[in-house]
Amino acid sequence: MSKLAFVDTHVHFWDLQHPDLAYSWLQPDFVHPQLREQLDRLKGKNYLAEDFIAETRDANVTKAIHVQAALGIEDPVQESAWLSAAGERTGFPHGIVAYSNLKKADVAEELARHCEFSRVKGIRDFSDGDYLVDPDFQRGYALLERFNLIASLDVEWEDMEKLRDLTRKYPNVVAVLDHCGFPKQRTDEYFQHWKQGMTTLAESENVVCKISGLGMCDWRWTVESIRPWVRYCIEAFGPERCMFGTNWPVDKLFSTYDALIAAYTEIVADFSQDERIAMFSGNAERLYGI
Repeated sequence: MSKLAFVDTHVHFWDLQHPDLAYSWLQPDFVHPQLREQLDRLKGKNYLAEDFIAETRDANVTKAIHVQAALGIEDPVQESAWLSAAGERTGFPHGIVAYSNLKKADVAEELARHCEFSRVKGIRDFSDGDYLVDPDFQRGYALLERFNLIASLDVEWEDMEKLRDLTRKYPNVVAVLDHCGFPKQRTDEYFQHWKQGMTTLAESENVVCKISGLGMCDWRWTVESIRPWVRYCIEAFGPERCMFGTNWPVDKLFSTYDALIAAYTEIVADFSQDERIAMFSGNAERLYGI
């Protein structure tokens, strides 16, 4: 069977020497709560578009979406500019999910500057506190409709009902749930809570599930260990609202690129050809307009 064309919806590039960019999570003294000492293997080395292209040359990757990697940066638009230049130079990335603090009173001006770069398709804001119900965050979130931007959100099962309600309040903003809702445990009890959260969130028709990043909390993952999580994402949202990503090169800490794509391929082997194409490329191409 020939490999399906693959649009990778979650990749990260960085240049630690760039004078206008900062990556607080890649600094020597930073301790990631999930990756811990594993992350040290990525620190001190750049990961550029050219590195990604070379590493994925056998995986039939046709396009990629870059999700914000710069943290602690003074002007987030600088990352959009740098990535756009990489896209012009190499073809990758095809789309950019940039960073803006949606709580900022003047965020509209920053969003407008992001959108000067045609590859910018969405915004990710980790935010802080109980932000999904925060009026300041919601004011910024509502602006995404004006700029035709997608929201990319890292929301765990405990807050999925709040995200459902937020996305229903703003039905013209598409929200992407990153990393399957970042399931941090692999117990039966956690799985049941997560499933209920996903079922609740899927009630909002303008939410799309990105299947990615499962290695971060399952360092020795196998096809069988990630299968239930992948399959339930698809059961809850349907093939028409799911898309695959890799979280590369972070998930490179736990497998090869080809092994991850092969795992996704095996897990959805019983779906129709049209459904598999949709999840591997079609849904992402339509959503991000690439």
